[in-house]
Amino acid sequence: MSLVHLSHVCSHLSNASKARLGLTSVPSTNMILTLSLALQQSGFLSSVTRGGLTPPPLDDLSSYVPEPVTQENISTRRLWLGMKYWNNEPVLSKMSMVSKPTKRVWMDVEGLGKLIRGRDAGFVAGLRKPGECLFVSTDRGIMESRECVKRKVGGMLLCRAV
Repeated sequence: MSLVHLSHVCSHLSNASKARLGLTSVPSTNMILTLSLALQQSGFLSSVTRGGLTPPPLDDLSSYVPEPVTQENISTRRLWLGMKYWNNEPVLSKMSMVSKPTKRVWMDVEGLGKLIRGRDAGFVAGLRKPGECLFVSTDRGIMESRECVKRKVGGMLLCRAV
């Protein structure tokens, strides 16, 4: 898994929300797709759509069918993410990495329990802001930290979203 690509996506989504973009695209990889779906499930994104270099039509985004992936067009595959806003403010205001490519941070269930209760675990600050989420890469996929504690599974801390 490449944390470099994930850090680019985190900064891209933070900048897209500050720029008030309605739709933005990121490279299509399995890790970025599962993180995007976790962000959508947590309420930070309005839509996640696979597509090509041109954006899908906004009026029928839910019924959009992208062209099939072939060897010739696999490098042009993009994920089109719909940004979400509430009362003219972006829902996703900041997204930052916890694990870095040079230092990966692993946490067990007890440490994740401390983090979701707002206490520090190691050098990782707890979740103190309302609506703040921490995403964890586990052997069962990318999940939010509260779901990891509920399912009693630990993993590598990826990023936090506010």
